[in-house]
Amino acid sequence: MNLADVALFRAIASVGSLSAAAREMGTTPMLVSRRLAGLEAELGARLFHRTTRSLSLTPEGEAFLPHAVTLIEARDSALDSISSGGSGLSGVLKITAPNVIGHSVVVPVVAELIADNPALRVDLTLSDSVIDIATAGLDVAVRVKQMKPSDMIATRVADNPFTLIASPGYVARFGHPATTEDLVSHPCIKLHAMDTWPFTRGGEPHPVRISGAFSANTVDAVRAACIAGVGIAMLTYWDVHKQIAHGELQRIVLADVEPLEVGIWAVFPTRTQMPARVRAFIDALRDRGLRGSPNPLSEQAAHP
Repeated sequence: MNLADVALFRAIASVGSLSAAAREMGTTPMLVSRRLAGLEAELGARLFHRTTRSLSLTPEGEAFLPHAVTLIEARDSALDSISSGGSGLSGVLKITAPNVIGHSVVVPVVAELIADNPALRVDLTLSDSVIDIATAGLDVAVRVKQMKPSDMIATRVADNPFTLIASPGYVARFGHPATTEDLVSHPCIKLHAMDTWPFTRGGEPHPVRISGAFSANTVDAVRAACIAGVGIAMLTYWDVHKQIAHGELQRIVLADVEPLEVGIWAVFPTRTQMPARVRAFIDALRDRGLRGSPNPLSEQAAHP
């Protein structure tokens, strides 16, 4: 099987059209179509439904895609082991991450990796949407959520608990809530799709419905509004740790609940034949997470 044609198949599945795949591969749509037809003939199965306006995977194509990813990863891993020759990491590391975590955590990590490995290239896609990394041909996704390692092929790289915050100016003017009962009387800054805030009580989920005059669809906007004194917000630790350290925001601790514990996870399509650059990135993420681990006792906090 021609691995270049397998890589072409994965590229077509990722971008969703023959012409876009041709541009990505530096060839023509006619040649892409011809090579795809050759691969389908070799496999004895049609991989895509093709019309003049759309292209989608057939059931056979969906079944073949994870095997194609594994084949290409194995090829890349073999090339890495030969080409690096002890000179460091090489190849293209393709990552997706949420916007804020991408800026505050991922970019510093990859900057260090690139500085230490001149042959390494990094392609970072920042998106707050969940991207199918196998279909998109990505090596690793950085995600912030509560999950168990068994949920998917993933490893936890840092703690990232939800954190209740307000500006010192807001607290000076309006005080701070001592309990969740007090919290509902304060203006709360909502991140879209978070009408309730995730707390736990006695180890069990205890969501609290909040309200306020301002809501936004990005972490950046919620954080900026909180710094401006609009109200109280709930974001994750890595979204606000710098602002807390600089005194722009302060933590609020409630007596009757604790914010939900979530983590930063590195998610990847397969554990087999993981390229050295992916392993190095995950190790660097974990090291940064340990160095910057949230420690409430060391931060300014507003207590009841």
